[in-house]
Amino acid sequence: MAATAAHLENEQAQIAYLNSVFAKQKAAYASSPYPNLDQRKQDLSKLDKALRAYKDELANAINQDFSCRSKDETLLAEVMITLETIKYNRKNLKQWMKPERRHVSALFAPASNKVHYQPKGVVGIMVPWNYPIQLACAPLAAALAAGNRAVIKLSEFTPATNEVLQRMLASIFEEEQVAVIFGEAQVGAEFSSLHWDHLLFTGSTAVGRHVMSAAGKNLVPVTLELGGKSPCIITDNASLKGAAESIIFGKATNAGQTCIAPDYIFCPTHMLDEVKKQLKAAYAHSFPTLRDNPDYTAIVNERQFNRLQGYLNDAAEKGATVEPLNTANEDFSGTRKIPLTLVTNTTEDMVIMEDEIFGPLLPILTYDSLDQALNYINAHPRPLALYLFSHNSQEHNDVLNNTHAGGVAINDCLTHIAQDDMPFGGVGDSGIGAYHGKEGFLTFSHAKSVHKKGRFNSGKFIHAPHGRLVHRLIYKYVLR
Repeated sequence: MAATAAHLENEQAQIAYLNSVFAKQKAAYASSPYPNLDQRKQDLSKLDKALRAYKDELANAINQDFSCRSKDETLLAEVMITLETIKYNRKNLKQWMKPERRHVSALFAPASNKVHYQPKGVVGIMVPWNYPIQLACAPLAAALAAGNRAVIKLSEFTPATNEVLQRMLASIFEEEQVAVIFGEAQVGAEFSSLHWDHLLFTGSTAVGRHVMSAAGKNLVPVTLELGGKSPCIITDNASLKGAAESIIFGKATNAGQTCIAPDYIFCPTHMLDEVKKQLKAAYAHSFPTLRDNPDYTAIVNERQFNRLQGYLNDAAEKGATVEPLNTANEDFSGTRKIPLTLVTNTTEDMVIMEDEIFGPLLPILTYDSLDQALNYINAHPRPLALYLFSHNSQEHNDVLNNTHAGGVAINDCLTHIAQDDMPFGGVGDSGIGAYHGKEGFLTFSHAKSVHKKGRFNSGKFIHAPHGRLVHRLIYKYVLR
């Protein structure tokens, strides 16, 4: 039996396996650089069938890794979204693969211009711990649709899920086409330093900087899916009950351990008490209990749990009002569950207002004019997502035209990521590049320009020696 990541026990062995499988994939791509439509569709179908077959085992594994991870969240936010991605790729792949005709200037006629979408080759996919199924398999689907081979580096924080993913992918793909790598920081550093034909990283902004720096040494093109502090704006023209329900969904899903979770709320000053009231009611309805509730996900590990507790302690020490929404007055000791906690009276020097929260803590800021909120958002790094709750079209335009964010959802949270025909990606500190839908196919393809002449080549008329009639006509009518 060939060695795989699952059978290797130390970092150096993983690195050796990584370099070996990287070389194999490079050689395999060189021998077959342009998989046809049928092969690509077969690969996508295999991934689809495998996910359906392994969905329960994957859900159980990720529940083990988190100590409590809602099975419904796994099925909906990871498996379903990925299956829909695969379906959309299969449906549109034939059209995407066709060379695109482009305009030919009269100066260069007769000729044809086309853009051919060529597989980049061997791509690296670096996966975080928060949605390991979706964030491994959705980029993989895009890479396969574009005709590439892929090596996937999984997070050390989800060992049980990693083992199932590795076994699932090994059951349908040879390692020369798709391989899985385990390991911690040393393996990650080696992974990001290889000469990939494209590298996609999903994770924190801080780690993203290191990945981009390492990739830059080899001029490897990168897609960085990062995060940041995604704001949620409520205006006077919002349906407050519906807004609260959507925000609770967005913040409580995966216990806030989501790169596009609402990081903080901005609401009009006079609405603060009512906003809090509606949030509490929506939360109590969705999660009447927490401790033994399988629908409410735990924090992934002690390190992340202690980080979030540190944010709350820091905020309280600096004067913030901290309100855990513990509806059933439960004791959470012995668990890694943290109830959704509202934080008000914040200041800029609190860590909770400086770093991406990535957990069920929800600061609420107030504003007296919408411009005040927009100025605050624009004074900070551009977020991965922005949420606006308003039924006023002028406010929609004001926010869209005067802010930057990777993506926007109006009167909802999170669901923009599941729209198959729209790109997903950040801007600045929240990311570089995009994938999903056609943009995923384009990200993992090289758009190769092809200019084609026939037997008659009009270009010879501008060859030297210069000063002939054709040159004088060009200067007179084109360069005048």
